[in-house]
Amino acid sequence: MADDSDDKTEDPTQKRLDDAHAKGDVAKSQEVNTWFVIAGATLVLSTFSGSIGGGILMPMRNLIANAGTLRADGSALLQLGNTLGIAVLAAIGVPLLMLMIAAIAGNMIQHRLVWSSESLTPKFSKVSPGAGFKRIFGKQALANFLKGVFKLVALGAVMMAVLWPERHRLESFLAFDPTAIMGVTTSLTLHLMGAVVAMLAAVAIADYFFQYRQWFERQKMSLQEIKDEFKQSEGDPHIKAKIRQLRQANMKKRMMTDVPKASVIITNPTHYSVALSYDRGMSAPVCVAKGVDNIAFKIREIAKKHDIPIVENVPLARALYATVDVDEEIPVEHYHAVAEIIGFVMGLKRDAAGRRN
Repeated sequence: MADDSDDKTEDPTQKRLDDAHAKGDVAKSQEVNTWFVIAGATLVLSTFSGSIGGGILMPMRNLIANAGTLRADGSALLQLGNTLGIAVLAAIGVPLLMLMIAAIAGNMIQHRLVWSSESLTPKFSKVSPGAGFKRIFGKQALANFLKGVFKLVALGAVMMAVLWPERHRLESFLAFDPTAIMGVTTSLTLHLMGAVVAMLAAVAIADYFFQYRQWFERQKMSLQEIKDEFKQSEGDPHIKAKIRQLRQANMKKRMMTDVPKASVIITNPTHYSVALSYDRGMSAPVCVAKGVDNIAFKIREIAKKHDIPIVENVPLARALYATVDVDEEIPVEHYHAVAEIIGFVMGLKRDAAGRRN
């Protein structure tokens, strides 16, 4: 199959991004996760190192001190193991929980939670030699290699910067009792881990932006894909045009049936016709039909059959056609002009009724 990645020049739509997220395809940097775990470990070491050591030290000291009196049969040995296990869990439980929270936070800060089985689905591309070659020698592999080299060099530089000034002090530790140097080594370790966390923060930020850019490039679409997505989400333009035509035809048919309800037809004899209906008690006249050219002529034709007055007023007809829709009241700015016309029409109707009587 030919590679059509060159045709994918358009930014992805929101639907494309949402679909990728639903499939578990998200921008993710493993360096961000690593940074959160190491930062969490540094925090745990600085906060809980004393309590962890004390929580484990006391049970072990009691075990060694009373080794000669402890029973070693089956049930007693099992109980001893349970006791030591509970003591160890109690000592490291909160620190482990903090590390788990740090690992989860490293993922959540990059993207929303993802629940997808897509990555578990067998795919030929995962075992394809061509795909494997691209993974080994592709842009991502090169970036990972350069990133690994940089991390090694940067980590070595950080360790050298932290430990080199302490080289004479470290040499003297050989003559000290282990318990005497515990505090110093803990402080030095925290100093070293703090420097490593600062260095990895820069790596994590750079890697995240790189991974996000790579992911965004994978989501890009061709013009044909955008058209196809639009058809799926919004409907085929040809079908929508046909529906629009049917709606216009139905509206035209309904307008023609409402013309006999009109009180007056305001017209520009050559182009525009607007049919208005008004009864006492209404707040304002309502447009029941309007049209131009053939539709305008049809409105006037129906009006003549039903003896509805037709009043010629070129500027008012144009203004009403442009500013009022069918089944809407006329705008306030036309109240005065329309009121004069309707008053005139009602006067004609009263005169005609008087003559008949």
